[in-house]
Amino acid sequence: MTDSIIVQKFGGTSVGSIDRIRAVAEQVIKTKEHGHSVVVVVSAMSGETNRLQVLANQVDTLPSSRELDVLLSAGEQVSMSLLAMTLQKLGHDAVSLTGWQAGIQTDEKHAQARIIGINTDAINQQLQLGKIVIVAGFQGITEQGNISTLGRGGSDTTAVTLAGYLGAKECQIYTDVDGVYSCDPRVVTAARKLDTIGFQDMIDMAKYGAKVLHLPCVEFAEQHNLPIRVLSSFSPLQGTLVKAQESSGGVVGVALRRNLMQITSNNETIDKLVAQCNEQELEVFRVLSKDQSGVVVSQVDLAKLMQVIHEEAVHIDDVCSVSLIGRSNLSSIQALEALLAEDDIEIVSHSLCERHTMMLLAPEYLDKAANIIHDVYVDQNELLSVSKRRVS
Repeated sequence: MTDSIIVQKFGGTSVGSIDRIRAVAEQVIKTKEHGHSVVVVVSAMSGETNRLQVLANQVDTLPSSRELDVLLSAGEQVSMSLLAMTLQKLGHDAVSLTGWQAGIQTDEKHAQARIIGINTDAINQQLQLGKIVIVAGFQGITEQGNISTLGRGGSDTTAVTLAGYLGAKECQIYTDVDGVYSCDPRVVTAARKLDTIGFQDMIDMAKYGAKVLHLPCVEFAEQHNLPIRVLSSFSPLQGTLVKAQESSGGVVGVALRRNLMQITSNNETIDKLVAQCNEQELEVFRVLSKDQSGVVVSQVDLAKLMQVIHEEAVHIDDVCSVSLIGRSNLSSIQALEALLAEDDIEIVSHSLCERHTMMLLAPEYLDKAANIIHDVYVDQNELLSVSKRRVS
């Protein structure tokens, strides 16, 4: 029975209305009728998490993280119960389980919790009864018995981790796009869908801004060699298979991030901020600028740091990032600076490593820069010289 389990995850757009929930139910039934045991993980209906967050912020701009998790977890519970009702209406036995009912155990870090284990007894018991099991994504329970959430995109992590613990044949992530693209196709119309991508390249794409898959879910999949198939809820195409494979070399894709804040100051202050971010487990990138040391954090995390830096001599700017993902030449930043300068776009600061080149720009230049960089670098075996830029 274990070999026949398929875990399917459906995102918020896929369950955004009763009609779409019925379409999801029909897709799940097809999988069931092909002889598989099916476990479905659902996100909240599109827009619901934002609605709940707004309500919380009307009460308090910095609400209790515990109570916020209790509130936000309700969105997925609405989706799971509606899907179970729909499946039952269509003649199939189904049962919905919250994160804690499904045995999903997390650490104590609210809003960004990590799954530390899953007791699959309840799920396996329902599967043995022939039921389709629907699990609320994005949530679990701490050792202290508190509801926790996994952060935006956490339903992906729920699905992949469940697939690993259940020994599933495959984890299928259904979303509103038909696979992983070389860049966000809403920004770069020339972006191409990747038939396959290696775990490490996908981890880097997710880390630096691609929103198709939640970073922890890809990390778990790599550790357990569990293939992930990214599919569209609205298209019959085969999507993208994320699996163990060697990087082909060169640039695999271009990842974009908005709503970032760059903090620049002296080395001593920046060291303090990095230490504070590490202590609070906040995401932080150290960057190189022309005159000063700097770090980049999200706008959300900046609010958490303000209590530490309000008396420091710092400069804070709105920025966005464009990152080339794949093995690259560490001297490539000069070529990128020259390339973007042709369109009067300045690189504010940058970060380089073997597998990525991240550039920070003023937000108004992000889309234009993404198209220029994708034009020149994607699908090349090495960084090209500026002279090879496509004639527009």
